[in-house]
Amino acid sequence: MYIALLSYTAPRNEVDYALAEHAEWLRSQFEHGLFLVSGKGNEDADQVIITRPCLRGKLDAVLATDPLVLQRLAHYRVIEFTATRTAGEFLTVNEALAS
Repeated sequence: MYIALLSYTAPRNEVDYALAEHAEWLRSQFEHGLFLVSGKGNEDADQVIITRPCLRGKLDAVLATDPLVLQRLAHYRVIEFTATRTAGEFLTVNEALAS
């Protein structure tokens, strides 16, 4: 699984113009089943995304299509982790523990 931390690299007023495109892109990733949770970050990131387990190359390719990244308004830092404990409602997400 991954945590993707999005940090803005441009002034907020420039980022604001691209947020509608970014929101549509996020919606698409949720529909495709890759993203599980997203929201506003606090100190270390402007936005946080938690993803399903997948190949790192696939995730990197998807994140590279974010309109904020394409317009050089933000960049991602990705943290990979192996979930060793999972709440019951997430067992279907964490295939490694479901079996």
